[in-house]
This record gives sequence, C-alpha cells and structure tokens, in this order.
Amino acid sequence: MTTHHPLKPAAPWRELRTTAADWDAAGPALLGTMLTALHLIRAFEEKVLELAGQGLVHGPAHSSIGQEGGAVGSILPLRVGDQINGSHRGHHQFLAKALGYVAPHGLDPRAGMAAEVQALMRRTLAEILGLAEGFCKGRGGSMHLRWADAGALGTNAIVGGGVPMAAGAAWAHRRDGTGDVAVTYFGDGAVNIGSVLETMNLAAAWNLPLCFFVENNGYAVSTRVDEATREQRLSSRGPAFGIPSWRVDGMDPLAVHLAMREALEVMRSGGGPTLIEAEVYRYFHQNGPAPGSAFGYRSKEEEAQWRARDPLDRVAREMQARRQIAAAEVAALRTRCTNLMDAVAGELLEAQPGTVPRIRPALWPSPDFRDVGVRGDLSELAGVRTAEQETFTGRLEERKFIDTVADVMHRRMARDERIVVLGEDVHRLKGGTNGATRGLADAFPGRVLGTPISENAFAGLAGGIAMDGRYVPVVEFMYPDFLWVAADQVFNQIAKARHMFGGDGAMPLVLRTKVAMGTGYGSQHSMDPAGIFATSVGWRIVAPSTPFDYVGLMNSALRCQDPVLVLEHVDLYNSKGMAPVDDLDFFIPLGKARVARRGGVMTVLAYGAMLAPTLDAVSRLGVDAEVIDLRSLDRAGLDWETIGASIRKTNSVLVVEQGSIGTSYGTLLGDEIQRRFFDWLDQPVQRVHGGEASPSVSKVLEAAACAGAREIADGLRRTLRDQGVKLAAE
Repeated sequence: MTTHHPLKPAAPWRELRTTAADWDAAGPALLGTMLTALHLIRAFEEKVLELAGQGLVHGPAHSSIGQEGGAVGSILPLRVGDQINGSHRGHHQFLAKALGYVAPHGLDPRAGMAAEVQALMRRTLAEILGLAEGFCKGRGGSMHLRWADAGALGTNAIVGGGVPMAAGAAWAHRRDGTGDVAVTYFGDGAVNIGSVLETMNLAAAWNLPLCFFVENNGYAVSTRVDEATREQRLSSRGPAFGIPSWRVDGMDPLAVHLAMREALEVMRSGGGPTLIEAEVYRYFHQNGPAPGSAFGYRSKEEEAQWRARDPLDRVAREMQARRQIAAAEVAALRTRCTNLMDAVAGELLEAQPGTVPRIRPALWPSPDFRDVGVRGDLSELAGVRTAEQETFTGRLEERKFIDTVADVMHRRMARDERIVVLGEDVHRLKGGTNGATRGLADAFPGRVLGTPISENAFAGLAGGIAMDGRYVPVVEFMYPDFLWVAADQVFNQIAKARHMFGGDGAMPLVLRTKVAMGTGYGSQHSMDPAGIFATSVGWRIVAPSTPFDYVGLMNSALRCQDPVLVLEHVDLYNSKGMAPVDDLDFFIPLGKARVARRGGVMTVLAYGAMLAPTLDAVSRLGVDAEVIDLRSLDRAGLDWETIGASIRKTNSVLVVEQGSIGTSYGTLLGDEIQRRFFDWLDQPVQRVHGGEASPSVSKVLEAAACAGAREIADGLRRTLRDQGVKLAAE
C-alpha cells in the first residue's frame, strides 16, 4: 500500500497581523513619523495626478495613491546604508527612503515642513516633469528615480527588471560585511517573471541580504491576480526557494513595519534573503487620474471597500485612540502637505490669469544635453602607460592565447581586490569550459562565483554590483547567443543605466564571451554579437586578435567606467602569438586601431579571429592591401583617424567579418564609412560576411554559413576587379 508523508517547506511562511498591543508599543514618535510621511507622499501623488490631468506630465504618471502604507511601513526600519529599488510605480518608495535620509531623526506631524523636505519634493516633482533640476536631470521622469546618496538605487520601467540589480547591491553588502541590506519592490505582475524567480533562486543560493517586497495590488494593469496564477498568495514563492516569507495587510502600515523588522533580523544576522507580500490597492488606474472602474475592469463597490481601509486614516485613528494626536492636528497636517505641494508646483510653473499653467521655460534641460552621459569620457584612462607590440621593450615569448587570458585576469585580480568574476562553471573545470579562468578560484576565494544557469539573473546582479560602485564585475557568457536570454539586463538595464539616471553614475562592468563558429555547436551557440552590441548605445566593444593586444585591451576594459564587451574567438584560444612574460600592466587605448599591414590599393578592415586569415589571403594573393585591425568596435570607439588616413590613400574599402549578414557588424561600419568618406571612395564599400542562415551543425553547412579564407580571397578579387585591376596570377 502506497504511503504519503506531508512535506513542509524548509523556510517559514507566515501571516502577520497587528494587535492593539502592537499599536500601544509603537509609540508616538514612530507613528507620528509614519503619519507625516504618508501624508507627504499622498499630497505629492495628488499633485502629480493634477498636473497630469492638465497635460503637464509628458509620459506616464503611475501614482501610488492607496499603496503608501507598504512603502512607508517597510522603509521606516531601514537605515541610511540600506538600499532600495523599485518598479515603474515607485514614487512612494523613493520618497519614503529619501525622507528617511533628509529627516533621519523622524518627522513631527505638528511641525512645519523643513527646507530639506521641501527641496526633496521640488526636485522629485521636477524629475517627473522632465526638468533639469530633477534627480536624473529630467531623463528619468516618473519611472526612473534614483538618488544614490539616499540609498535609492533607481526605479525601473521594465517589470521585474530591477530585481537582479538589487541582488548585486546585496552581494556587495554581504561581501563587505556591513550588515546593510537591499530591498527590491515589485508588483503582482512581476512575481511570475523569469528574472524575479531566477534572482530569488540566486539570492537564496548565495545567502544574500535581499528582501523581495511584493506589492500585491490585485491587478497587473487590468489583469487580475487570479487570472495570472493559480496560487494567489504570492508570498508562497518564497518558501519554494527556501526564503522566509511574510504575508501582511499593506493597508496597515504598522503590520508592514513589524514584518520588515522581523525580516531585517534575519538578513542582518546572515540568514539570507526574505520575502514580504503586502496586500495593497491602487486607487487609480495603471496610469493617470481616472479610477480603474472607469475602464471597466473594477467595480465602484470594490474601490469603495478598499478606500475605507485607507492607510492614512488607519494610522490617524490609532493615534487618536491613544490620544497621541487630535483630529484637528491631522487635518492641519493634511493642509500643510497640500500647501507644500502647491508651493513646490508654483515654483516650477507659471500662468497668466485665465490661462493654463505651463512649465517655466528656463527649467527645461538644454537640447545639447541629449547625449551627455551615454558613456563616460575615458578620463579614468588618462595618464596610463600604453604599449604596442612593435615598440614593447619588455620580454615577449610565444604563448597560447587562452593562457594569456588567464594570466592577465590573475594579474589584475591580484592587484585590484575589487575585481570579481562570475559565470557558469568559471570556478570549476580548470578555468571554465575553455580555461579562461584557470587558477583564479583557488587564488582568490570568494571572488570567483560559479552561477546557476540563469544569465538574466547573474548579468543583472553584476550590473547591480557595478552600479553600487564598490566592486568591478567580470561576467562570462559561455556563448554569446545566451545574451538573448539576458537581453533585458544587457540592453535595457546595463547599457542604459548611466544615461537614463542622469549621466553621473558609472557602470564598470566587463562582459566576456566567445564566438564559436566552426566548432559544430549549431545555430544557438555560434553567433558573432558585435553587430548587436554596436547598435546598443552604452556598450563599448573590444575584439583582441593577438595575445599581446588581449593584455592591453583587457587592462583598459577593467579600468573603464562603462560596460565593455570583450569579444573572444575559439579559433584564437589555441593559437599562439607573442605575449608579455613579466609586464602585464600596460594598456592599449580604447578606440585605437592598429595597422597590421601597410599597403596602397585598398583598405581592409577586420577584427578578432578574421585578422589572421585576412593577412594570409592578402599575402598569398599578392595584393598591396593595407590591413587594419579595428580592435575597438563600438560606435564611439572606431578609430576614424586611422581608418580615414588609409581610405584617403587607397580610395577603396573591404570590410571582413565571419558572421551572418542578418546581425552583421559590417552593415553599421559600411554605412558610416560611406557617410564620412564618400568623396574619397572610388567604389562602394565592399564586404565579406557569412550567409543569411545561422551556422548549422553539419560541417559542410556550417562552412557554407560562415565566411572564411575562400570568401576573403573572393572579396579581395572583387574589390580589385571593380577597380579594373586583375591579379598577376590570374
């Protein structure tokens, strides 16, 4: 006879409710601060909706009216060193954390508003209106609010997209042993997203001090929770990953406060991540000043029932019952908060009698600010010692390319304790699947992190580490095709963060990956990602073709304050070349190409593993070609001085790459060359590239899909033929 034994989750899962004794114990100082913060946030949000209704908010206005209790209750127990991030509906979380920063000793519901509070409200409203004095200089608006000094890491417009970033901050806290924590806020819509669940698993596996705070407001835009998931108690996700979890009434700010205090005890004592689900309700639609009932997905009766549980009223009633505040004083607090927001808005707007207000023209950012901060200015590389192989005075010897990869990483990690390495299997197999991290795990314990197979989570975690600023992450993607799994973090988060949050921050992150064309790994392991990354503003790209160049370019990548893709190729790993033996501390500037061969009849541009076969084809066919190793491939890093000097001499260009025409890097490069040098070209830019289809497993079909020696030779002949030149041998 079959027997069944009930199983219990390893982590506790509980519901927390307050009692009269809890309210008695809370005391007037805590409740007074709570009430004041709630009213300030409510007045702020009401002003945002008012301005949105007047057409003064360009873009969305995702108000948190009704949900303030979850933010205020959970953030009050935090300290300045703790950090938070949130979603597109994050005004209340941002303001709650910022109020704790500008008023660290609490808020008095009977006192006037301090100048620091008024300045905070003005600067936050300015950001939502898109003005230059905003926290992100107007670039973030309603959905991207960041104030690093206050511990607000940045709200996020991609649902669930900021969760892995918060894990990066939590990792840095754990590594430093500060006892500080990170809290990531997201809604019921995000709880089913892969990046959130991946991060829960990763945070639990690595024991990170990270609180997953779920604001369950019942609707993802208009889709009800019961339509999206069978288990509507969203805190159930926590125990599935071994994470202690709480479920609370988010309309009761004290219940949220007490749950967070219990969660903080777990996290600060080394107990790892926690999860809190707060049941809240947004009084208005997803965006704008109309209620959900106006769009037909909620009833007015439902909205009235939730409004009767308003968190502002709940705290006021409990305080009045304990004679800590009078009804008239609550009304006066409400008036002070609304008057404050009227004054703040009045400072940002102007209106003539009988006209609709408008934003003061002088407060807009200058259009010239458009591209500032897309990437840094590389001033961090000023004054470094640069070297080229041709003029290098140190000792060189022939070395395998892959050995040099491991050697330079060892040197940098030994010299800079901030560098950490993470990726799949990087801590095992004698240096990962190719040996690139050989010996690093033993030499630098705790700084080489083998990750679960979850590129979206660990790429975003690395982005959070980089934004935190204490460490420099080096991420390995086993194959570049996996970037599509992590595309949100790679392109929406890491690439855009510096510019999106005002241009002042940094994103010092290195992403290593290899091109595996020719290895028989098929369509999903063989792409060259250069063309994709080159179209993503924010990334720098380097593609070393020799062991010597790898050292100098990796040193520059690790010093750079922008995210850098270091593109490697399996064909190079076992190749040999001259490499430095003792001196691994020189730099090759980002944005500096190398003339690999001088010539006069055409300019050939190549990179990475295509340089050697290009040089071989030029030599074998006897073509007087000038071959340039691009080395830096991003739009800002192309060495137009070197390229242009060659084109003016040869009047002809051939771009050589291995990969598919569909994701071709040469498309961008050829277009830019013809725009810049049209008057010097005697013929259109010629190109060598692979076929339209991705490489197949079949050896014959793979060879047909990828450009190689034959295609390079054909490209050289075609370019000469269009000039009216025939090779002597032909």
